[in-house]
Amino acid sequence: MATINLGNIKFTWQGAYNAGTAYAIDDVVSYNGSSYVCIQASTGNLPTVTTHWNVMSSAGTNGTNGTDLTSTLTTQGDILYRDGSGLQRLAKGTAGQKLAINAGATAPEWVTADAGGKINQHKIGWAGASYGTSSTSWQDTMSVTITPTASNSTFNVWANLYLSNGGGTAYYKLVRRTGGSDTDVTSSEFTLNASSSAYNVTVGTAGGADAPNTTSAVEYMIRIKNAGGGHWTYINRPANAYLTIHATEILA
Repeated sequence: MATINLGNIKFTWQGAYNAGTAYAIDDVVSYNGSSYVCIQASTGNLPTVTTHWNVMSSAGTNGTNGTDLTSTLTTQGDILYRDGSGLQRLAKGTAGQKLAINAGATAPEWVTADAGGKINQHKIGWAGASYGTSSTSWQDTMSVTITPTASNSTFNVWANLYLSNGGGTAYYKLVRRTGGSDTDVTSSEFTLNASSSAYNVTVGTAGGADAPNTTSAVEYMIRIKNAGGGHWTYINRPANAYLTIHATEILA
């Protein structure tokens, strides 16, 4: 009957290889990142000597092929991605940048965020009082003042009016005042005929945007007048509607 050595029915881990240690069959050691199993009793034979040792597991390459993360990622905030040859490092971007794909659609990159089209600020003016005039010249009424943060910003401006007339034809329009100079924002004036006594109307920027081209304060206002003949044009009469005029800055 065969004799079984119960001490050698499993591998025996011996730790790091030591040239002065006597190793028996099935002893396992580590050497240069790999592990080796003894196949013939050995003392002083390196694990790379194949007559005494077999490779149990081999160490991988240390980052030379882009597979070692600790050598690829070096700084807090780094991002890991793969290109055609292996893993690559994308260094962190700067504040305000966003992650995008490059022009060749092959790798990620950091780019400056485009703020265009975003609402930057919104101001509201109130019409708590009534406005009325019998003049045939334009009269200022409710308004809102806003200071652009960029000279190329555009503005969406609109107002909700409770407009009425006491005969004749009522006129109204939206105007921009910058540095003492007035510019009509609406493409043309609007009218309320004498046959109509009251309206809830909305007036806004032509095409949805006005470009004052300045960083100085801008005042948007509603102006009214009457065709004359002793008749009147009114906004917010009676003064209980609390009408509003809105100006929204949109970044270019």
